[in-house]
Formats: sequence, structure tokens, C-alpha cells
Amino acid sequence: MDHYPKANWHSQTPETVLTHFGVELGQGLSSEEAQKRRATSGANRLTARRGKGPLLLLLAQFHQPLIYILLFSAATTAFLEEWTDSSVIFGVVIINAVIGFVQEANALKAINALAQTLNISSNVLRDGQRRSIAAAELVPGDLVFLQSGDKVPADLRLLQSRELKIDESALTGESVPVEKQAQTLPSATLLADRANMAYSSTLVSYGSALAVVVSTGDNTEIGRINKLIGSAEPLETPLTLKMSQFSQLLLWVIVGCAAITFAVGVWRGETMLDMFMASVALAVGAIPEGLPAALTITLAIGVSRMAKRNAIIRKLPAVETLGSTTVICSDKTGTLTQNQMTVQFVQAGGEIFEVSGSGYTPDGEFTNHNQVVDPSLKPALLECLKAGLLCNDARLIADTDNWRIEGDPTEAALLVAAHKAGLHQASVSGDHPRLDAIPFESAYQFMATLHHNLAEDARHIYLKGSLESLLQRCDKAFSADMRLVPLDKNGLNQQAEAFAAQGLRVLAFARAEHDDDAVEHREVGGGLTFLGLQAMIDPPRPEAARAIAACYKAGISVKMITGDHPVTALAIAKQLNMHHTERVISGADLQHYSEADYRKHVKDCDVFARIAPEQKLQLVQALQANGHVVAMTGDGVNDAPALRQANIGVAMGMGGTEVAKEAAAMVLTDDHFATIEAAVEEGRGVFDNLVKFIAWTLPTNLGEGLVITAAVFANVALPITPLQILWINMTTAVLLGLMLAFEPKEPGLMLHKPRNPKQAILTKRLMFRICLVGLLLLAGAFGLFEWELSQNATLAKARTVAVNVFVFGELFYLFNCRSLNYSMFRVGVFSNLWLIFGVVSMILLQLLFTYWPTMQALFGSEAIGREEWLLILGVSSVIYVAIGLEKLVVRRFNRRR
Repeated sequence: MDHYPKANWHSQTPETVLTHFGVELGQGLSSEEAQKRRATSGANRLTARRGKGPLLLLLAQFHQPLIYILLFSAATTAFLEEWTDSSVIFGVVIINAVIGFVQEANALKAINALAQTLNISSNVLRDGQRRSIAAAELVPGDLVFLQSGDKVPADLRLLQSRELKIDESALTGESVPVEKQAQTLPSATLLADRANMAYSSTLVSYGSALAVVVSTGDNTEIGRINKLIGSAEPLETPLTLKMSQFSQLLLWVIVGCAAITFAVGVWRGETMLDMFMASVALAVGAIPEGLPAALTITLAIGVSRMAKRNAIIRKLPAVETLGSTTVICSDKTGTLTQNQMTVQFVQAGGEIFEVSGSGYTPDGEFTNHNQVVDPSLKPALLECLKAGLLCNDARLIADTDNWRIEGDPTEAALLVAAHKAGLHQASVSGDHPRLDAIPFESAYQFMATLHHNLAEDARHIYLKGSLESLLQRCDKAFSADMRLVPLDKNGLNQQAEAFAAQGLRVLAFARAEHDDDAVEHREVGGGLTFLGLQAMIDPPRPEAARAIAACYKAGISVKMITGDHPVTALAIAKQLNMHHTERVISGADLQHYSEADYRKHVKDCDVFARIAPEQKLQLVQALQANGHVVAMTGDGVNDAPALRQANIGVAMGMGGTEVAKEAAAMVLTDDHFATIEAAVEEGRGVFDNLVKFIAWTLPTNLGEGLVITAAVFANVALPITPLQILWINMTTAVLLGLMLAFEPKEPGLMLHKPRNPKQAILTKRLMFRICLVGLLLLAGAFGLFEWELSQNATLAKARTVAVNVFVFGELFYLFNCRSLNYSMFRVGVFSNLWLIFGVVSMILLQLLFTYWPTMQALFGSEAIGREEWLLILGVSSVIYVAIGLEKLVVRRFNRRR
């Protein structure tokens, strides 16, 4: 047997394919032969990839540079029998690990979801008999029967078909079911145009067929997507990348400072044990222990806010990624459009009527030259709509809260249009019972039904189909008042071309008188009366254009990537007022581009049509190579690889497949593109609050490290102990720093361009501010520590003053951090009540630290008096005023520029 590549089955004749697989058309495979082939080809299911187990996920939380330092410090202090210090340090590590483990517990399950799509049964021909078997038992060469409602169980080459239509939207992005036939096609035919193939996991919406299995399991098109998902490794978000880089830098700075401190102290005659404890104190002080927990909790608060706006976040770092998104790649069908065909224009009686409303809800008006018309006064319009209603096999069903359809979406659109004119399916069909029908066939390009008009006691044949097919059968038409007039074929062709140029699908309608109770092809071959045209499209979502405009204002590009026809894609893009709609690039065009041209065209074009699944993945990769942070939206199986490859994948929750949802980082519960824009706004707010927290917490770590270093170099006692440092860092992080996560979004957030992904979290200006506050904390804490000792205070009292300088200095500085550019009065003193709660709680806790005997015994603190408090508050006030002045100077400098 000759072995043809999988991609070329469509170019082989049915006879050649049957010969290749050694199967007879009327017999099928024998059970013995099927068993042999299953041993070779394997079960017809997708291979699921095993992910990390819970233990590996937990251990991965400890694989961080800063955690290594804390673990080393905890182990060493335990070895030295400093049990309190060791327990607290180790407790901090455990808490951070648990939070991280919970965060990552929702690992990807995309391939498992794909595997579940094949858990169906199939009707096959085995041993000359038709039988039902599990789809998993299918083997190449099996003969499979397809009928309306079936899910295609494997990749099939059609042998015989009757009126077959298959919904391939989940695989190719095609917005309407595709008409299928068994004729051989050229080898170069693209996937979406292979009308003689049926692909695994697609749905039969109409008709029936007999086909032969050509590929099963991992060798199917859906299996290829499975492999693409596996090869598209999820990327680190900008935040996780920057935090990783920051941690690496901080690690070396801390190790270097600790080593220098240890060496200097030993050189000056201090014991190695004392210097080691000083180095541990410095390391513990310099590490922002609360940062991992604060990062996770701040992101979790962002998740909660987004959920209220119909965006469910499956991976926490995706919250921040939204804030830095520079390009949104959107699927068209079901994402930018409603995935509900809608009649928008009707041409009847020489007049053109525009139909309002969208989707399957039958609410709308008919207008002519912008004037609302009453359809009941337009008999030619009513007759055209009646033809669409009667020559129809679909059903429009009213549920409790919405309308749904059964049958072909195109036929459903005709029912909805008729319903808007007051023609209801039940009553009209009751008055015009169907007597006979000629089903649609690709060779004839029309469908015909014969009806008995009870009111007139007449029999009418109604036809719907392509304009070309019906025009050759018509020799006259109806005028607006239902008089017979000559047929203007040129005018109708021009009108149909004008509709098609707008991306509309056009159907023509005709009528004939009849005397019999049956109808045959020869009776509709000529002499028909033309009724009109109905032009329809899967319309854009009403809110999508507004959301795209908001994205443009925010500096975010929007690109449409669809498997649909180029003309339709471009028409929808123009209706949405998208940029760069001068042209559309097809999947065939992309195949001929070099890598350099590929990246250039991806940059300069916003509409891509007839795109295959691997090309969606390549487009996302090309945009990322151009330096973009990419959000990819989609709802189908074909979108899953690109959803996973993107910096953030966004799936549709209502109309999306389970595969798409599992591959995505975010799921929209309302399927509205506008929700993405709202989520981007929330993401930007979350990132702002994270930067505020980092800018708030780092001066404390810097100040603590500098205090330890200064004490060693000055050859004096440590102003704060390692345990006191942990008290400062953890309590203030929870009660003060975390309150910044609740800060409301600042005005004008969506008028700024996205952050440059290469830009560091901390700008030069923020680094200056961190250094300034760190130095002020050093001067205040070390200065008052030495002052207290000079006044004959005990070491415990002097250390208590130093600890309170850090706590209240952070507290006053917190109000500066509510806005990085303006004072707290600009954002509102009481606009964040959680922050007020945190400040009050921190003050009460610090009073316990200072005056409660149990806390004094645990942390080595001592009561202080009024004078000490005045000095502490004085230092804290200096910090607040200094940063306020710095903001004022920067604002005035920026205005002058």
C-alpha cells in the first residue's frame, strides 16, 4: 500500500483511500482486523501529560534565593540554641510556602480536557453490520456513519454525504456550519476549506454521511493541537520576572553586606559568634519577609475585584500581567461577535429594508431610508420573510430568560427576521402546512418546500438558495404591491455583491404556483417568481467597539485573528472601528513570509483571517518577539495553544470550550470583550498598589541593614536584635503594608500607555526615595539609640526606642505611599478605611510590645516615657514632610518640562 501523508487525504479519491486502508465499502473491517490495527495504532484517545504532583509543587516554593538565606539563618540560630529566633524565622518561611502552594494548586489541565472530548460512541460498519462502539475503539480504516447531532469521533475522509453540514467553529473559527461533500480536492487546499474531510471533536449540525477513518488519537488534527499545547510553555509574567531579578540582586547585596560586616567585626576583635549573629541580624533585616505574602494577597484582592466585574482569574500573576498588556489578540467568532447569525438587510419589491436588533432575540424594527416602516403594509417584504420562515427546518424556542435555536444558525436567522415582522413560526406554519420538500444539495444550491395555503386554498413552492441558482430559474419578480414585473438580474447581482462586500452572507428567495401534493426538481427548473434577498452576518457585540476604543486610548493594540473568511473578518473589523483595516492577511499569505517579514507584517496589520491553529500560536510568538506583552482571547479548541503561549490567555466562560478555559489564565463569565478592558483597568490598579507596597517596605529593610552595619563599624551594641527585626517586618507588613492593597484606583489610570515590559519595577525616582527614607530611618533609629544610651538608659530601653522609630517612621511614610505622586489629601484621607484600621491596630500592638510584660520578656523591650515618644514622633514627622516636599518638587519640575 502507498502511504499518503495525513494532510493529503483530501486530495485522494474515495476509491484510493478505501484501497489504501484495505476496506470494502459494503463490508467494513472485520472484528479481527480491527483488533490487530488497534494493537498498532493504539486507542483513539489523546495522551494526557502528567503535571507536577503536590509534593513537588510544595518543594518548589522553597526554591527561591531569599528563602535560602532565611532557611540558613533559621538552621544556624537553632544550632546555636536561639530557639525563639529560629522558630520565628522558620515560621515565616512556612507561611510563605503555604501561600505559594495554594496559589499554584490550580495547575493546567488542558490536555486532560482534550482527552475527555473523545468520550463518545460511534456508529460503524463492522463485519458487514452496523453497530455502535465506543469512539476509543475506532481504528484507521473503520467506516463511520454520521448524522445530525453527532460529534465527529476521529479524522474522517467522506465517502458519501447527503446535505451534510458540520460546525467546525471550535477547530477553525468558521462562524457558520460548513457544507460538506465527498468530491476530491486539490492538495494545496487549506484546512478550513477541506469540504471532504470531517475532523475529530467537530459537530454535525445537519445531514448525514458515510466516511472512512484516516487518523485517530494523537494523529488527528485535535491531537496535533494537543501537542501544540504541550509545546507552548506558559511564560513568566512581567511581575514574576522582575521579582526574580530583584531577588537575585538582593541576594548578592545581602550576602556581600553580611560578609563585609562579619569580616570587619572579626578584624576589630569581636568574637566570631557575635559577628555571626550580627550578620544574621543584617540578613534578616535586609530581607523583605512580608513581600511574598503581600504580593500574593494583593493579587488575590485584585482577583476578588475582577470577579465582581465578570473576570475569573485562574492564575494570580495574571492580574498584574493585564496591567502591562500591550496587545490583545482576539478571536472573532463568539468573542468580538455574538456567534448568532442575524439578518441585517432584506431586499424585496425593489426596496431595501434594514433590520435592527441582533442575535436570536426577535426584537427589532424595519427601516427604509432611515424611516421606520410597518411590515404589514409591505406585502412583498412579508412574502420574502414568509419564504424564509416556511422553507426552513430550524426552530426558534423561547426559554425562561432567553431565546435559543435548534438547527442551522442561518435558518434560525431567517426565523428571527420573520418573527420581528410579526410572522410567528407556529401560526404561519399552521396556516401553510408543508406537503413535500426538496432538501438542499450542493449540486443544486437550493432548498424547496411545498405548502398548502389554507386561506387561499392554493399550493405554493418556496425556494431559498444561492442567488446564482435561483436567478436562472426565475423570469419575473414581485413589485412592492405584489404586481408581476420584469426581473432585473443585473441590479440584483450588483446588490448581492454590495452586501457581500460588507461581509454579509446573501440568500435568495423565490416562489412558484403548483397543483400537486408533491414536488420534484423538474417542476422548479424555470418560470419562478423572484421574491427577494436576505443578507445576514454574525454581528459584532454592541459593547465590543467601545471596549476596543478604550483599549486604544490606553495604548493597547487590538488584533483580530480568526479562521473565518477574509471579507467577513475585514467587514467586522471595520464595524468595530479597528485600526489598520486597509488589508487583511490570510493564513496562506503567512506561509510565504520570511521570519523578518513575518514580524513586520504582524506589526503593521490588525486583521488575520483563515488562520490555522499553529499559525495563531506563531502570531503570538512573533508579537512577543517584537517585545509585546500579549493577551490572547478565544473560545475554541483551536485557540488553546495560543491561549497558553500568550502572556495571558483569556477564555470565554459561556460559549467557550472546556479546553480553552483550562488553557487560559482568565475566564470571562459574560463572554464580553468589554470585560477585558475592565480587567486591564483592575490589573493596572493592582500593579500600582504593588509598587506602592514595594516602595513602602524596602526603606525599612534598607534602614535595618544600615543600622546593623553602622553598629558593627562603630563597634557598639546592635540597636535592634534579629527577633525585633522580624517583629517589625512581619507586623508592619500585615497591618500597614497590606492595607495599600485596598487603595482605590487613581483617576486617569486608563489614559496612560502600558508600562514598558523592560522597565524595572523601581524607577530611579523611587530608588532615590527609598534611599532617602532608609537614611532618615538610619539617622533616627541609630541617633536616638545612642542618645538614650548617653542618658544612662538601659540597652533594652534604647532598643525599644529604636524599634519604635522604625515602626512609626513606616506608619507616617505609609500615608506618603497612598499615592506615589500626590499627597494623601488628593486621594482622600478616609477613602481607604482598611488603612485607618491597620494604623490603629499597629499602634495598639506597638503599645503592647512596649509595655506588656509578656512581650517585654519575649522581645527584650522596656517601657519608655513621654519624652521618648515625642522624639520618635518627631523623627516620623520629618520623614513624612521630607517625602511630601520631594513629591511637590518633582511635580513642579514635570510641569515646567
